[in-house]
Amino acid sequence: MLGTAARFLLLILFQVLTNPTNRREKDVLFSILRARGPRACSYRLQFLASTTIEPTRRPEEEPPGIFSLPPPVLPPNTAPWPGLKATASRRRGRRPLFFLVAVHQPFMGRWRCTSVGVVALILLLTAASHGRELPFKKSEQSFVYNHTLAKTLVEYASAVYMTDLTALYTWTCSRCNDLTQGFEMRSLIVDVENCLQAFVGVAHNLNSIVIAIRGTQENSVQNWIKDLIWKQLDLSYPNMPNAKVHSGFFSSYNNTILRLAITSAVHKARKAYEDINVIVTGHSMGGAMASFCALDLAMKLGSDSVQLMTFGQPRVGNAAFASYFAKYVPNTIRVTHGHDIVPHLPPYFSFLSHLTYHHFPREVWVHDSEGNTTEKICDDSGEDPDCCRCVSMFSLSIQDHFTYLGVDMEADDWSTCRIIAAQSVKQFQKELSSNIIMTKHNVDVSIVEPSVQTDWSSSR
Repeated sequence: MLGTAARFLLLILFQVLTNPTNRREKDVLFSILRARGPRACSYRLQFLASTTIEPTRRPEEEPPGIFSLPPPVLPPNTAPWPGLKATASRRRGRRPLFFLVAVHQPFMGRWRCTSVGVVALILLLTAASHGRELPFKKSEQSFVYNHTLAKTLVEYASAVYMTDLTALYTWTCSRCNDLTQGFEMRSLIVDVENCLQAFVGVAHNLNSIVIAIRGTQENSVQNWIKDLIWKQLDLSYPNMPNAKVHSGFFSSYNNTILRLAITSAVHKARKAYEDINVIVTGHSMGGAMASFCALDLAMKLGSDSVQLMTFGQPRVGNAAFASYFAKYVPNTIRVTHGHDIVPHLPPYFSFLSHLTYHHFPREVWVHDSEGNTTEKICDDSGEDPDCCRCVSMFSLSIQDHFTYLGVDMEADDWSTCRIIAAQSVKQFQKELSSNIIMTKHNVDVSIVEPSVQTDWSSSR
């Protein structure tokens, strides 16, 4: 176990690297530092405007890839700081970056913290994280990336963040258009108690069942990242010797309503549409849960029937788990963006084998290169040092986590997850019971409220 001092210094380091860009995030950072730091130190934070990032541009052409599917055969905000004119919005367009400068001040004369120690720690961790690699069995499968499919799936991963359940149920939400038009909702799943949300449906243009799982609520990402820094591999994956995983991600999928409801919806959809393929997607923590979902379905339906594409996903297991995952779910893509900090978490330390997490393949790193947006196809190790891992620890940020392929990846409401989820469920139940919601096909609704589970099956 790391000592208290080391844990504290690591906490400071990663809070600095998350680059908060608005007052809400600043307040969260202050509260974390006050709660975790030694009594003898206080911190004054200053934000300095730096450079900008151009919006993502779509490549002119893209070849068909492993996610290419046969033709359809189915039936017919506020400024971050006074004096800074640029906004800290994560919307499309040019967005400012802010570097966090921590100025350490002595308190009560008992401790004196200096930035030298933090810098030294950063350099130590950077060198250590690029040391020898843990054994990993690489895949021999050829790989071609399909940009159009990625643009389509990122819209599904964004839509699942919507809090208007009626609009999701009828697929009329503001994000339920463009490349996802015509989506046939089959199952809507909401777990208020655990702040989970997902949907299952049929994308006729992809000739596939699409499963999307929501990630972390935006206003809780700072605390979530803080927890990931310390999270150790603490659960042995069933029937996979030496494979260990993050128990929180594993439990969020396997020990909640998600697994049962998704499995049931997939079974019904494949029965109705002659065993078509399944694509699972999600952003952030949703990507982590989507990984366990894809593995679960692949072991039931076969590796050729399940595909996975995630966006800004954290690591979920060790090298042994990554090897098993690559074997059972070979059709996998992890899209990472620029300097997004989340794909770097939980930390990758090759010198601490019992703490080391390892990404499974294959990564596609979307980043700006000489003024152009580049989509780099990474190697099949899962930890390609020439992809997002090459980013300096000094420049990791939260900003790049909330935009993928030009699409906003954030909740549409800043309220606490349980509050907004409970309000949405109440309104949705009212509209559902009044028969004012009309659909052309059956849609299963699974809702878990605190200590109460309710299931409806709509025949409209």
